[in-house]
Amino acid sequence: MTVPAPNPREVREASLDELSRLGLPLPPAQFPLVWEPGDEIELRPTAEIEARIAVLHLILARCFGMPPQAAMSWLLGSHLMEMVTPPEWQFVIGGKGDHRSFVLHHDALFALAWVLGLSKQLDPTLAVDERLVERLPQIAEGETFPRWRSRILAAPQHPADAAALLDLHYCLDWAYLETERVGRSLPGLVDANAIGQRRWALEWAVILRGPYHDEPPGWEEVDLST
Repeated sequence: MTVPAPNPREVREASLDELSRLGLPLPPAQFPLVWEPGDEIELRPTAEIEARIAVLHLILARCFGMPPQAAMSWLLGSHLMEMVTPPEWQFVIGGKGDHRSFVLHHDALFALAWVLGLSKQLDPTLAVDERLVERLPQIAEGETFPRWRSRILAAPQHPADAAALLDLHYCLDWAYLETERVGRSLPGLVDANAIGQRRWALEWAVILRGPYHDEPPGWEEVDLST
């Protein structure tokens, strides 16, 4: 469902109000908007987001001891091989890559779960909801991707709500990095890495359409440099 994007300046004002409420520094006046007036927004197809959640969950299982053969078997049985990125594949089959960076994807998975309505909140001051694991594929019990999809009954957020949360995390990402840089205390239980992972997921899940936007990026192509 493609819908008109909300007023970007009104959304930004709400994001800045939230930063102020949390006691975080505000980005500079020239900090860019995420979208422009007249742009349109939509979410990636639900099945694509579900597949990304399942793959990230499997990667985390590998991080915590799942054997590579079992991981490959689950991917094959769930018909998800084509959804695994090359760096993820290298990690699944041989443990190659930055183990810590894959563990951090826990927060990206959390944000994607919020997009699909599997988690009720994405509060920057709170860690990942411990009950979330119950709503993820039960890989150890042999629950396949199709079975999991039929169990969860995803209810995606409205694109405008997801876009507003993307703008907030765009601002939070800057504010958390700046807060850590100057050695101040953060307002909650998560750090800049977690906020960056949540922003990564939202940047990927929310598709922006307009004259200044490129085609939606692949998972590994999401740009968090600005």
